Amino acid sequence: MACRGVHFALTAAQTEAILAIDNDEDLMEFIEEIEEEWDKEWIAESDKAWDAIHRCLSDGTLEYEGGKYPLNQVVLGGRRMYSGEDYIVTFVGLGDVRAAADALVEIDRVWMHNSYFALDPADYDEELCDEDFEYTWEWFENVRQLFNKAAADGRSIIFTADQ
Repeated sequence: MACRGVHFALTAAQTEAILAIDNDEDLMEFIEEIEEEWDKEWIAESDKAWDAIHRCLSDGTLEYEGGKYPLNQVVLGGRRMYSGEDYIVTFVGLGDVRAAADALVEIDRVWMHNSYFALDPADYDEELCDEDFEYTWEWFENVRQLFNKAAADGRSIIFTADQ
């Protein structure tokens, strides 16, 4: 599968609906509906860079619980919504979106560069190089922008990726 990541900022009604879902099948139907709308104003694609973004913002690993709050909430943090192994779906509530957005403001290119090149090359599937860092930085900026918009508009966020 492609492993491409997308963040969706949810309306209050969508948040209520997703939190009421209690099984993977209904969850994936809900996500398909959101994907069909593809409201560009309220999404941030992160392609395959979500992996490096999470590692940089957490503790260098690809663990759900890795890193420190609130930066670890941006990709794999938050509430795990999908229990199977085919997809990743995490939910970040409004309070955590706001905390993460505030913390993301402090991340500059130098900080991200240092965090990226501190990753363990044996644990990262790509070659650590300037080209991959630029790719990661570009997609990170999309995600940061969405967190800022979502925080200002009172929206929660879900992150999705297939595995």
